[in-house]
Amino acid sequence: MTPMQGRAANDSFSQKFARALSLFLPGIFLLGFNIGTGSVTAMAKAGAEYGMSLLWTIAASCLCTFFMINLYGRYTLVTGETALEAFRKHIHPLVGIFFIVALTAGVCGSVMGVMGIVAEISHEWSKSMVAGGVPPIYFAAIFVALVYFIFWNGKTQFFERSLAVIVAVMSACFLINFFIMMPPPVDIVRGLIPSIPQASVDIGQGPLLVMASMVGTTVFSGLFIIRTTLVKEAGWSLDDYKKQRNDAIVSVALMFVISAAVMAAAAGALYAEGMVLSQAPQMIVLLEPLTGSMAVSIFALGLVAAGVSSQFPNVLMLPWLLCDYSGTERDMTLGKYRAMVFLISMLGLVVPIFGARPVFVMIVSQAFNAIVLPITVACIFYLCNRKDLMGMHKNIWIGNGILGAILLFSIFTAFVGIKGVWQLL
Repeated sequence: MTPMQGRAANDSFSQKFARALSLFLPGIFLLGFNIGTGSVTAMAKAGAEYGMSLLWTIAASCLCTFFMINLYGRYTLVTGETALEAFRKHIHPLVGIFFIVALTAGVCGSVMGVMGIVAEISHEWSKSMVAGGVPPIYFAAIFVALVYFIFWNGKTQFFERSLAVIVAVMSACFLINFFIMMPPPVDIVRGLIPSIPQASVDIGQGPLLVMASMVGTTVFSGLFIIRTTLVKEAGWSLDDYKKQRNDAIVSVALMFVISAAVMAAAAGALYAEGMVLSQAPQMIVLLEPLTGSMAVSIFALGLVAAGVSSQFPNVLMLPWLLCDYSGTERDMTLGKYRAMVFLISMLGLVVPIFGARPVFVMIVSQAFNAIVLPITVACIFYLCNRKDLMGMHKNIWIGNGILGAILLFSIFTAFVGIKGVWQLL
């Protein structure tokens, strides 16, 4: 093979790889959005306190998420409208405004809490290399600057590909930890059988609240609404339904694998020792004497990657929602959007500067998610049953039955979650 033929072959391979990757970039974006430090903390807490007995909750949540992602995506394929466009046109403008306000409020709390947790994890981790550790504010400033730098390029494809790299690092870290710290395989299999474990007297919160937090971090309303934006921007039509569905399958399958790996690592290392986990940075302290510095470093890197990956969609949420609601092009190079993202990004410095409790901030932001989810389910239930919008693709009774079950489930978890938040506050 001549050098020219070799370059042509390499170019052909890189082009094929880029095309293959582009098929799953919307799903990877959603995965980065969904798996953040809040999700990791919820799964690790469940594993540390109840072993693998709540694995079925992850499976049920991921199935609900797949159904909702697919349904919202199908609506956009049929009508060409994003979720907020549909809410404004076919339900009421105030419904769209409600989602913008509620999701932005939740995201602002998440930006503060996530970056606070990432900074604390990095600080704790750095103690093994620097006496006393590097102050959290430096880590927060570096990660805030990184996210804003990638945003400054302005193109969704660049966001998605940057996120794909970070998600790959996160996934690899948590899977490696799974094999280092995994519990007995029989416990993993038993965890897929639905059951509610008994709460220990040493644990202040019962399994229902832990389950609600797991569902709240997996079945997230912002995920479904942003999904319609990504589907529309990808230029997919009804001819691409199978592509849209496969993308959703890959996204949710990875979501389940990573969440289960985090739970299993915590179950294998902490549950057997009877240790209670209250927040993510605590895992750095608890794991090191049990699993060694290498496993702790890998887990810390995964946590940081999870936090940074979730910040991309968080800071983009408000400008994207406004563009969807108004039906305007998503040009993130406009000064007003760059100013919005800058101000939201700066919230990531609040916890390290003012010494706020990041977990408390995350809990408050989750309260917004609990309120929004049932309304999100009800809205798509209404839209997908309108024949004038969906035509022959209108929901059938099976789809309505599943949606009804998800609606009841979301109302129950919202009640449990809000009650738990009230008790903590």
